Amino acid sequence: QVQLVESGGGLVQAGESLRLSCLASGRTFSTYNMGWFRQAPGKEREFVAAVTQSGIRKYYADSVKGRFTISRDNAKSTVYLQMNSLKPDDTAVYYCAADLASALHVEYWKYDYWGQGTQVTVSS
Repeated sequence: QVQLVESGGGLVQAGESLRLSCLASGRTFSTYNMGWFRQAPGKEREFVAAVTQSGIRKYYADSVKGRFTISRDNAKSTVYLQMNSLKPDDTAVYYCAADLASALHVEYWKYDYWGQGTQVTVSS
């Protein structure tokens, strides 16, 4: 079992930055991959970024590449999403998720555990 709790969301203006955190508990954090997803009202949940167990391999959605950075600190059981140059289109509820499989996935249905989400709102 894995429990995930996100924090760090809020209201910012376009061009500003936010850093999301996701604290994990339960199963040993370094044994599973982590991902960030987001869901805007009326839209399907979409992949944002993912990182492997070791933190070495990372993958990003094209829409956030160059602006967002995913990282993890296995000693603190925490994964981060640094979001720079935010745009109104980034407005959504952001979720972290744990994937117990060895491959790095972008499909949300392949993730095993989810946090409750944190709201990010970017005003123009």
